[in-house]
Amino acid sequence: MSMLQIFLKELEQEAITTRKMLSRIPDGKYDWKPHEKSMTMQNLSTHIAELPTWVPMVLNTTELDFATAPYEPKKIDNTKDLMTFFEQCLIEGRTALQQGNEERLNDMWTLRNGAQVYSTDSKADVIRMTFSQIIHHRAQLGVYLRLLDVPIPGSYGPSADDNQFN
Repeated sequence: MSMLQIFLKELEQEAITTRKMLSRIPDGKYDWKPHEKSMTMQNLSTHIAELPTWVPMVLNTTELDFATAPYEPKKIDNTKDLMTFFEQCLIEGRTALQQGNEERLNDMWTLRNGAQVYSTDSKADVIRMTFSQIIHHRAQLGVYLRLLDVPIPGSYGPSADDNQFN
C-alpha cells in the first residue's frame, strides 16, 4: 500500500468520528466558548471541518505564508451548513490523495508568516500533522460539548455516553 493510500484510509477513518462529533453541535451555541482565551464553537468547528483541505494545499504548493495569505475562517452558524461544508472539504482532501504524486511526498513544505518560519517538513509529515490537528481539535470540541452537557460519541471505542455504559 502506498503512502497516499494509507493517508486516504486514515482520512476516511477519521472522517467517521469527525462527522459524529460535528453533528452534535447544538444550533444556537456557535458563539459560545468555555474560556476567554478559547476559540468560539464556530471557529473551532469550522477549523475542524476545513482541515481536510490542507491535504490538497500541501500536495499542490510549497508553502503557506500567512503574510501573503491571511487566514479568514468561514462563517458558519448552524450544524446543517457545517456538515455540508465538512463533506465538501472531505471531498477535496480525498480527491487530492487519490490523484496525488507519491514521489512528491518527500518534497519540503514550509509554514511561515513572512520571514518567521514556523516549520519546514516533508509533505508527508505535514499531511500526517494535519490528521493530528483534526484529532487534537476534535478532542477540544469534545470538551466544549461535555461542558454544554451534550453526549459525546465514541471515537476509537465507546464513550461514557454510549448506551452500553449506561
